[in-house]
Amino acid sequence: MLLLAVFTRIERQRRKSKGKPNGKKPAPEEKKLYLEPEYTKSRITDFEFKELVMLPREIDLNEWLASNTTTFFHHINLQYSTISEFCTGESCQTMAVCNTQYYWYDERGKKIKCTAPQYVDFVMSSVQKLVTDEDVFPTKYGKEFPNSFESLVKKICKYLFHVLAHIYSSHFKETLALELHGHLNTLYTHFILFIREFNLVDLKETTIMDDLTEVLCSSSGSSSNGSGNGSSNSAGAQNHVKER
Repeated sequence: MLLLAVFTRIERQRRKSKGKPNGKKPAPEEKKLYLEPEYTKSRITDFEFKELVMLPREIDLNEWLASNTTTFFHHINLQYSTISEFCTGESCQTMAVCNTQYYWYDERGKKIKCTAPQYVDFVMSSVQKLVTDEDVFPTKYGKEFPNSFESLVKKICKYLFHVLAHIYSSHFKETLALELHGHLNTLYTHFILFIREFNLVDLKETTIMDDLTEVLCSSSGSSSNGSGNGSSNSAGAQNHVKER
């Protein structure tokens, strides 16, 4: 009878904890400070960015992509520099954005796990090398863009998105303390509308920040799904860590 009573008690406890690791409740998802209305409404301008990113008449597409990509690189690099002292190997041991962890791939395609500051340094160094290469981003009249130019721009924009997303995910408090959240929101809105206007980054890549995009870009003449073909499922709703 004693063994039966003990077994019954254990079985009841097992049923209570079923579906919960070690019988514990799953940790609640951390509140995203950057989604608070008092902060999302902050901008440094109310300009209609949807019009700003459109290709002007009589302007070559590659010239437009080159000009904007270079400008975004400089602005995002500058934005990151304002919080770089807080982004250390100890505070950001991986390049993480919400539940996604990013890896760097070297020129041979080797996957490298690195800290966030190392990842950002890899991004900025490689992009700097590309935008200053006359054979890739020509500045002299009559010089042709390479056939691989669009794919290189897409690669650059993907990496720049990772940096922006990391600032929001891991360093928004510091950005807020510096009162630079208005600049960050404006830069993010402009950048997202630009990459979606020219389909430069796969929508699956930016899904992780769809909640922020919905708030910031909905008032700028763009839906959170870009051209309307994207997924509305938020990566933040998942509990497991993804790797890219």
